[in-house]
Amino acid sequence: MKYTEEHEWLLDEDGIVTVGITAHAAEQLGDIVFVELPEAGTEVSKDDEVVVIESVKAASDILAPLDGEILEVNEAIIKEPSKVNEDPEGDAWFFKIKPSEPEQMDDYMDEKAYKDFIG
Repeated sequence: MKYTEEHEWLLDEDGIVTVGITAHAAEQLGDIVFVELPEAGTEVSKDDEVVVIESVKAASDILAPLDGEILEVNEAIIKEPSKVNEDPEGDAWFFKIKPSEPEQMDDYMDEKAYKDFIG
């Protein structure tokens, strides 16, 4: 698993990368009440705003961590946004992307570096 400075996690499984937010991010946001995800088939570029999250504290945008095509989105968290608070690094993933430049994964932190980053 890799981590971004924007508190996203990325899990590469055979060239398909699952993206979600970390437990730290979910905790900082507070109770999540709304999630808007991109459509499957959407081509995105790294740093495009692709997800909108609203919590009782704030609204946040999630940026695409990689260039590529969104293959699948997690419909369950649209229906029940609170799942993101319950299992942010598991069942409450946001989307799966097929990266057009897989080497972009090298730009991100491993778990130890991320834990040091969040202190």
